[in-house]
Amino acid sequence: MSDRLIKKYPNRRLYDTEQSKYITLSQLRQLIVGGELIKVIDSTTEEDITRTILLQIILESESGGNPLFTANMLSQIIRFYGGTLQGIFGNYLEQSLGMFTTQQEQIRKNMGEDPFTAMTNLAQNNMKLWTDMQKDFFSAAGFSSPKKEEK
Repeated sequence: MSDRLIKKYPNRRLYDTEQSKYITLSQLRQLIVGGELIKVIDSTTEEDITRTILLQIILESESGGNPLFTANMLSQIIRFYGGTLQGIFGNYLEQSLGMFTTQQEQIRKNMGEDPFTAMTNLAQNNMKLWTDMQKDFFSAAGFSSPKKEEK
């Protein structure tokens, strides 16, 4: 599935090339929430500005209602910029969010199952995912994974 192309014009308007109409930032947010993969380009320079627009959507969402990020969490994220672990931290966050999304899908899928079995399966999957992610994290940071003791 290819990304849905959105063009941003100098008048700050967003144009959905699939629907051939202008959309608001709020409508773009709804597309994303609905599972659409998007790519936003500047109509003049053809530069990919997807990240900038996504950050703008997050900023707008954080300004109203119930924010997702606390001031402490944002301060901690800022501290990673420019540091040696910036890339590793970004990868870690991406994998964590991916794992969280997978868990949510599993919970929805297993709602009809016996709750004990569903939770046991989820816990087992979580342990494997976290173990794999930790291994990748430490490997990327230059640490070797601990060897099992031989008996």
